[in-house]
Amino acid sequence: MRDPVILEQVKSTLAELSRRSPGRAIEVRIPPYAAIQCGEGPTHTRGTPANVIEMDAATWLALAAGQESWADALARGAINASGARADLTPHLPLI
Repeated sequence: MRDPVILEQVKSTLAELSRRSPGRAIEVRIPPYAAIQCGEGPTHTRGTPANVIEMDAATWLALAAGQESWADALARGAINASGARADLTPHLPLI
């Protein structure tokens, strides 16, 4: 079951990421809360995207708030990222 407070925080921070990095080259997934496409580059339309980033909500919110670095979260295995553009370092923190 999705916590409504976390749902709102995830959606609002993903919306900010999308605003700062428009496009459809990267898919960012925060299951079970939300997923977006963002980032400049080749547009993804069907199937599995070439650039996918997935993590849990706690990790995403810590990154968005600047409480954890991308490198640290990646090193501890909290982020699954694939593809040449699957790095959100230039866009973090968001708040």
